[in-house]
Amino acid sequence: MHIVFAASECVPFVKTGGLADVVGALGPKLVKLGHEVTVYLPLYAAVKPHIEGEWKYAARSITIPFEHYNRFAGIVDGGMRGGVRYYFVDCPELFDRQGLYGTKAADYPDNWERFGLFCRAVLEATKLLGVPQVFHVHDWEAALIPVYLRTVYQSDPMLKGAGVVLTIHNAAYQGLFPPITTQRLLFPWEIFTMDLVEQFDRFNFLKGGLVYADILTTVSRKYAEEIQTAEFGEKLDGVLRGRATNLRGILNGVDYAKWNPASDDGLAAHYSLDDLAGKRKCRADLLRAFGLEKVPESTPVIGIVSRLAKQKGLDLVAEIADQLTDRNLAVVALGTGEPVYERFFRDWAFRNPGQAAVRSATTMRWRTRLRRERICF
Repeated sequence: MHIVFAASECVPFVKTGGLADVVGALGPKLVKLGHEVTVYLPLYAAVKPHIEGEWKYAARSITIPFEHYNRFAGIVDGGMRGGVRYYFVDCPELFDRQGLYGTKAADYPDNWERFGLFCRAVLEATKLLGVPQVFHVHDWEAALIPVYLRTVYQSDPMLKGAGVVLTIHNAAYQGLFPPITTQRLLFPWEIFTMDLVEQFDRFNFLKGGLVYADILTTVSRKYAEEIQTAEFGEKLDGVLRGRATNLRGILNGVDYAKWNPASDDGLAAHYSLDDLAGKRKCRADLLRAFGLEKVPESTPVIGIVSRLAKQKGLDLVAEIADQLTDRNLAVVALGTGEPVYERFFRDWAFRNPGQAAVRSATTMRWRTRLRRERICF
């Protein structure tokens, strides 16, 4: 079976959260099971250093129509890794920016256009490079693929047989835009209803995907249950309950070949269940990386690797922060996110030098290092 992944992130090219880990790890596993896998990603500025050798275009210019104009996207061949073929959607005016989704101040106002183009470019590219049996699309950024397939492209003989799986990694991020987005992306106004893509008078990318995809999956059985409730469904619980028979919770796994403390070259020392001695060296290396070398060996260390957002429960951490640092323990944190929580961690570390430290997850060097070493806590 040929499976096309469409996602906004994928390791080792670009990453802000767990979505990238799943897309990067799942493809090679499916290849080992005998499937053909192709991954499509936007060609962000951050991706370019990871493309090896001279760029080769699999498609030089694909026309993507909007309401009053056309844009033109190229498809860069990223080669094969782990048996997976990678392609990148190249549209510099939309993707060649410092941030993936926005600046620290706000999301990019044209994200509707950026990811609308991405979704349509993927569909057009597959008609040239290989239409799959299944499109596996991830989160709101790729969620218009099933919407396009079942509306604008419903009569396309090349695409009409393809199925779509949509994976919800985080239901809180939905892609909400003004109603006029319907017209700007050349969808029929008939889909802008509460039963399809409309949500409180907003065009909702994720909701459209939930309605039009054949199968829905999410990151665990528990999360699949939670997002069908008013408390955790982010106002999409009704839609998700309506699709319950097609919703599956599949627990995110760990790539044991990569994240194996007995063999991982990124660690200061190796260890295993049979020999834990190396954990002491890893702990010391972690503290040194955060400037906390003087923390005694007997002091417990709490590690936080997270998007810094209220949704992650960091408001609860803030409530007890002073109680934590009143105890004999050290705290190291890595992440970026909502400015209020970035400031909180910086202030917390400033008030407690030698006991608390924070690093920004703006570079892969820090992210990779701490993600590897967090198992040493």
